[in-house]
Amino acid sequence: MAASVFDSPLYAQLFPTGDAGRLFSDTAAIRAMLLVEGALAKVQGALGVIPEMSAAAIHRASLEIQVDPGAIARATGENGVSVPGLLAQFRAEMQAPEFAQHVHWGATSQDIIDTALMLRLRQALGLAEADLRAIIASLAAAATDHKTLPLPARTYGQHATPTSWGATLAEWGMPLCDAVEELEALRASSLFVSLSGAAGTGSALGPKAAETRAQLAKALGLNDPKRSWHVDRAPILRIADWQGRVMAALSHIGQSMVGLTMTGIEEIALGASGASSTMPQKQNPVGPSAIIALGHQFTGQRAALQAAAAHQHQRDGAAWFAEWMAVPQLALCLAAALQHAKTLVAGVTPHPLQMHHALTASLGLIHAEALSFALAETMSRPEAQKVTKQLCRDAQDKRVPLADLVRADYPDLPEDLFDPMHQMGHAPQDAEAFITRANAL
Repeated sequence: MAASVFDSPLYAQLFPTGDAGRLFSDTAAIRAMLLVEGALAKVQGALGVIPEMSAAAIHRASLEIQVDPGAIARATGENGVSVPGLLAQFRAEMQAPEFAQHVHWGATSQDIIDTALMLRLRQALGLAEADLRAIIASLAAAATDHKTLPLPARTYGQHATPTSWGATLAEWGMPLCDAVEELEALRASSLFVSLSGAAGTGSALGPKAAETRAQLAKALGLNDPKRSWHVDRAPILRIADWQGRVMAALSHIGQSMVGLTMTGIEEIALGASGASSTMPQKQNPVGPSAIIALGHQFTGQRAALQAAAAHQHQRDGAAWFAEWMAVPQLALCLAAALQHAKTLVAGVTPHPLQMHHALTASLGLIHAEALSFALAETMSRPEAQKVTKQLCRDAQDKRVPLADLVRADYPDLPEDLFDPMHQMGHAPQDAEAFITRANAL
């Protein structure tokens, strides 16, 4: 097994990351860092911080020069960061020392690495948003078709009261709508440029340090934090928090799908499911299981990131290194979960007959709550609950449907008391509210 399933040809289809996978490679990291160096030089040239000719040459070279990750591996191991080796290679490739001397003017390695990371996280968020919108659209389309299709709701894994398949889909989709709507604020609060020099003071950047940072942010399409965030990892944590909420919502979908495809339940069919190596009858819920596993992996990495956010003094190598290990895993766990979710929600199909069977198979006990409230119209609530519990025990002991026992003793109760179509509460309205919200995104 590969060290990471995301780098494994064997597991590439079980944990597919889509376009997000290309964002977290050595080549992508180097390309992003060179883009930052080129943009910094261009901004500094325009502000008169470095000669304009040098700025133009550096910017052009940053778009053209390719640096092999292997060529700077030794320097990275020696220095703890890749930027010194990258700069040495870049300056050599420029073959213009009079211009190359102005590369990286006043910046520190963390400025370049953190800003380059933000460029890639911005793309990762954009890809996640596109996937979320596709998932929400599929859920809304299915909810439109099944707003009033009844099935048992479950609490603690057991039948509770009737709900609708449309409301279940809405329950899956509403947190995803929240996530999409939160993205604008997240981008504004977290996608920061970093440019504050060795100790966060910007001393080597000169008197135009703040202006340079603001212009670099503008050039790269990032936000100006107006301060150093070398040791304030809140921007990274906020992005991880958002990713975690999405992952939790997807894991809920995965867990629910596994439950609804269990033997004897089988209230839904998955568009894509897996075969067993030895049992011909098996169709395993592979996609939901992969989402759940990715959620477990995400949780572990999220804890590591939280620990890594505690930096020492003005710069911290160990905490920063730990962050490098966690951030790509978090992004790729979510990306893979989103890929599975897109496929699953587009292909999931309800089994109305199985849902109806589930509603009636337990002698109608699923309507016990409704019965207790109907009885409470003519007796005290405690007495109504006591009577209902006894009726439920009688139904189980005698193997007689609860409705038959009730109608014999309480013929004046509403006719629709044991009709799941009339006992779903506001489930159909919940489905409609989700559909309206999804269509407005």
